[in-house]
Amino acid sequence: MTRHLHECISFQRHIDLTLDTILSHRPNLDKHLSNLQSQTHLLDLVKLESDTVLRNVESTRVLADQVSGKVRELDLAQSRVNDTLLRIDAIVEKSACIDGVTKALEVEDYESGASFVRTFLDIDVRYKDSGRDDEQRETLFESKRKMEGIVRRKLANAVDQRDHESVVRFIKLFSPLGLEEEGLQVYVSYLKKVISVRAKGEFEELVEMMADGRGDGDKVDFVGCLTNLFKDIVLAIEENDEILRSLCGEDGIVYAICELQDECDSRGSLVLKKYMEYRKLSKLTSEINAYKNDVVNGEDVEGPDPREIELFLEEILSLSQLGEDYTEYMVSKIKGLSQVDPELTPRATKAFRSGNFSKVVQDITSYYVILEGFFMVENVRKAIKIDEHVMDSLTTSMVDDVFYVLQSCCRRSISTSNIHSVIAALSSAVSLLGGEYNDALQQKMREPNLGAKLFLGGVGVQKTGIDIATALNNMDVSSEYSLKLRHEIEEQCAEVFPAPNDRERIKSCLSELGEMSNGFKKALVAGLEQLVGTVTHRIRPVLDSVATVSYELSEEEYAENEVNDPWVQRLLHAVETNSGWLQPLMTSNNYDSFVHLVIDFIVKRLEVIMMQKRFSQLGGLQLDRDVRALVSHFSGMTQRTVRDKFARLTQMATILNLEKVSEILDFWGENAGPMTWRLTPAEVRRVLGMRVDFKPEAIAALKL
Repeated sequence: MTRHLHECISFQRHIDLTLDTILSHRPNLDKHLSNLQSQTHLLDLVKLESDTVLRNVESTRVLADQVSGKVRELDLAQSRVNDTLLRIDAIVEKSACIDGVTKALEVEDYESGASFVRTFLDIDVRYKDSGRDDEQRETLFESKRKMEGIVRRKLANAVDQRDHESVVRFIKLFSPLGLEEEGLQVYVSYLKKVISVRAKGEFEELVEMMADGRGDGDKVDFVGCLTNLFKDIVLAIEENDEILRSLCGEDGIVYAICELQDECDSRGSLVLKKYMEYRKLSKLTSEINAYKNDVVNGEDVEGPDPREIELFLEEILSLSQLGEDYTEYMVSKIKGLSQVDPELTPRATKAFRSGNFSKVVQDITSYYVILEGFFMVENVRKAIKIDEHVMDSLTTSMVDDVFYVLQSCCRRSISTSNIHSVIAALSSAVSLLGGEYNDALQQKMREPNLGAKLFLGGVGVQKTGIDIATALNNMDVSSEYSLKLRHEIEEQCAEVFPAPNDRERIKSCLSELGEMSNGFKKALVAGLEQLVGTVTHRIRPVLDSVATVSYELSEEEYAENEVNDPWVQRLLHAVETNSGWLQPLMTSNNYDSFVHLVIDFIVKRLEVIMMQKRFSQLGGLQLDRDVRALVSHFSGMTQRTVRDKFARLTQMATILNLEKVSEILDFWGENAGPMTWRLTPAEVRRVLGMRVDFKPEAIAALKL
């Protein structure tokens, strides 16, 4: 109760203080209220002034509405007056145009007459609502029809007389006369006629040369004839660009290209067909196919002359490239136009790819594929047949000749820009490399008793060595050339064939070319192993003698071995005698591979022998010295590293050099550092057991 009483007293005091604070503001409030009461008369004054302002604003609004109404009426009247004046001017100007057309016809100033017609028509579009206009219009249209007839006649006469300046003059009148489409058709027809006459003249000259027998060699210039046709068409488009645009804009250019392409389809096809007839390609390809069948049947017959075939191939390539370059230019020209009917561009580009000229090009390309395949096969066979040693070369003539032929044929096929030609050429190349050429490469290595022929009377036979080394070099270089050919073709095809499908097809063929390279490498390894077998047979007796050498050495024996090497030098001498003379005969890659195969044989044999010996610590030092001597010598024989070949022997020597068994832990596991152990834990224990002074119990106790 006491606590509640104190709280009530405290609360009462707080209320008292609040009331005192509120009451302390009363004098100020009273003062402010008194001031407000003294100024109430001002409110009446403000109300009177506000009413006055409101009346003034309202009167101003009414006046403004009246003024703006008058202004709108004046503006409308002014617009009608201006329109009337313009219509009067139009009537006067149309009358002037009619008079101008009449006078222009009298003086044959057709350009001015056409300009007056265009002006009248433009005015007539804007003002066309009075009887007087109808009368003027009829008069003008009568003059317009008269002028159109004159222009058409003049243009026809100019076309017949091939007066180009007059043709251009009258064609330009079709646009102001409102005859743009007709003018475009007439002018493009004129251009086609000019091109046709020129092309026909050149073609007839070709035919005449063929008929008179004056077409020997290169005199019958089909390439030049086709070039001139394409040149005329391109110049017709480029030089008349402004006229075509003035008639029908960019659509006019596309129309002209398509129409002139008809001339290309017609005249260009005739040139190609006449070329095929002149070179008798149909008969020639039939002879080639018959020749192939005779060869398959084993008959000894003579086929067409490859040199003549090469001439035809170059001609076909030139004709095909001309057609492809022309087509690419025209298609890019069409695609470069930005204001053409969207449906017109695909239709126009398709006309180039599916026209008659394109079909004839496909026909001539099919002949090209047969001729190129024959040329490739015959030249590769000839290169194999006349294969011979080349002075100062490590390979025979066949290798460079064959790959030069393949490279030339593949390059030529790519230049045709025809995917079918490229695929056919690549397939033929792969077939030749994997067949006849591969057989020719391995022919020498397949001879019986080749090893016996290499060392007659215990001495290397230089001629046999050259033959074997050259055969191996041919395989090595052929593998390298195959990869180079693949990369070169891949780069060239990437530029010529951007389409993903085409690239995939080419990639598939090129992968087969890569497989040919691997096949040559496998044949090379087999040949090297055969050669190594012959050489190692002669150094094996020296290796076998190592089995009789003791490695339980005293200090006196160790010192004696330092002066008189027990076996290393004899082995190295045997290696040099039996293989060193082959080095200048082999490619660096082949000789390195050959030396490494010899090293593999030596190392494997030494490991077997050493595992059967007992060693003292000095014997371990001796083994280390022997291995170092071998590594040093063989490092000088090859450009590749040989230390990894001797890694196991080197590690055996390291183990046999230890002071005690437990020291192996300083080199094992985490303590191995950068060294990678080639010996297994079981082999390490076995090597430790080869030390005569190491106890088996200590070796068995090791935790490896």
